[in-house]
Amino acid sequence: MGLCPFHSEKSPSFAVYTDTSHFYCFGCGAGGDAVSFLMRMERLDYIEAVKALSQRVGMQLPEDNYDDGLAKKRLRILSANREAAKYFYSQLKEPGSPGLDYWLGARRLSPQLVKHFGLGYAPEGWSGLLDHMRAQGYAPEELAEANLVSRSDKGGRTSYYDRFRGRVMIPILDLRGNVVAFGGRILGEAAARDDGFKEAKYINTSDTLAYKKGRDVYALNFAKNTANGRLILVEGYMDVIALHKFGFTQAVACLGTALTREQAQLLARYAEEVVLSYDADEAGQRAAQRALEVLGQTNLKLRVLKLTGGKDPDEILHSYGAEKYRQLLEGAANEIEFQLLRVRGDLDLSIPAGKADYLREAVRVLARCTRIERDIYASRLSEELGVSKEAILAQAEQARKKDDRKQARDRQRELMKMQDRQSLKTDPQRGLHPAAAKAEERLLGLLLRHPDFYLKLRETLSPGDFVTPFNRELAEKLFSRLENAQGIEHELLTGILSELEQNEAMRMKLSCESISNPWQECEGCAQKLLAEKAGLERVNVGELDEAGYLEMFARLKKG
Repeated sequence: MGLCPFHSEKSPSFAVYTDTSHFYCFGCGAGGDAVSFLMRMERLDYIEAVKALSQRVGMQLPEDNYDDGLAKKRLRILSANREAAKYFYSQLKEPGSPGLDYWLGARRLSPQLVKHFGLGYAPEGWSGLLDHMRAQGYAPEELAEANLVSRSDKGGRTSYYDRFRGRVMIPILDLRGNVVAFGGRILGEAAARDDGFKEAKYINTSDTLAYKKGRDVYALNFAKNTANGRLILVEGYMDVIALHKFGFTQAVACLGTALTREQAQLLARYAEEVVLSYDADEAGQRAAQRALEVLGQTNLKLRVLKLTGGKDPDEILHSYGAEKYRQLLEGAANEIEFQLLRVRGDLDLSIPAGKADYLREAVRVLARCTRIERDIYASRLSEELGVSKEAILAQAEQARKKDDRKQARDRQRELMKMQDRQSLKTDPQRGLHPAAAKAEERLLGLLLRHPDFYLKLRETLSPGDFVTPFNRELAEKLFSRLENAQGIEHELLTGILSELEQNEAMRMKLSCESISNPWQECEGCAQKLLAEKAGLERVNVGELDEAGYLEMFARLKKG
């Protein structure tokens, strides 16, 4: 058992079954085998996941004629991105390149670092990249899907033009080294255009088949190799590049969006501790607070660096050098100290009202600490404010109990919501026919555990006897394979069932793990299902009066 990598939790609900090499999360319902696990973790399609696992163990897959339209489009986008990155990098070599002046001059980067990050330049003009990519065999429609060019439909004509123009370019790589997106920064400061609008300082690739905002972490492909258990999380690309320049190669950024749960879970895979190094301004501190709330749902150790001497890491590094930043890094406040400083704010602690306001908020911070941490910080507050440690601890304990009750209620509500959403997403008809759905799920679970039952079942039951559409479709796939003497073990179904069907099949199978007389149970479920179906066929809801409708509804609800 362990913490699930697919949703945020602090109590382990993720089970790995070593005897069958499968997994299942009792919290979010994710389940499957090694292939489906990698598909989820790395966002690969089935064939890509199989190939990745095969390469890991040194197996050579036979060539096949596998054809998946979406997979091919995704690979084509990745290929176009790689070619575009080469083009942007090549533009730095053009005589008098503004991009090269920016990277080597304004940013004071070395050519080696520019190459390391694949930095480049998108020249002014409307079709530099478009013309280059066309010469490489890419159609404008493909480039639009990759968000490398934009489309215009005016005057009955469709035309395409470069999305990135007159900007320095930062390619974004995923963990496998694929170029999935780009960030483009305007040279100098954003200025008003002729039409009065102010041009954006940064523009970024929108969501594509190869890239989803809020999933990837910038430079994690580099940082994970040197993290040594600690990652430094900053706000933007430029801070990351500056930190790497000065030797802090464990720096990463969350790509211009507020930190997401997916990104937090990704960071937790490669580090034990995350140090937040956000800008010193008010917006940066608010962003740090939000990031702490998201990261607090993981088991990461958290610290917050207080920047002094500059507004961001880039400015401090270039003004004072690496040693100054290293000192700040080692002196970074842990999450508790950061929260105490935040709630203290500008309160005047020399007057009783200021002390009372501070303590009221401080005990809420202590309530979320461990017992040892609570004791340590209660002692500090006692000395600082002249209030007895016992009184502070008593208030913190009250706040803790109140928080625990609230969190328990919130967890229960969230679990119920998650289950309701999952049930509704899986099969909206389940709520209308609960007894039939229960019999169907138990029957399918037993069949997955005991495929030999099919030979006895097929004489009396068919997929058409299933009441709910989702379970009926799942039954059709399982019955069809068994009828053709094909296996229904989970690893054989990975490429046949959808992700949702795989999860539900795993849940159904696990729910039948401890049944003492499986065939007797299977027979009972089949009879119950046939009876439910016959009852539903006899009832014409449109002909029922109010009393008959209420009676039918009560029977269905009772199950």
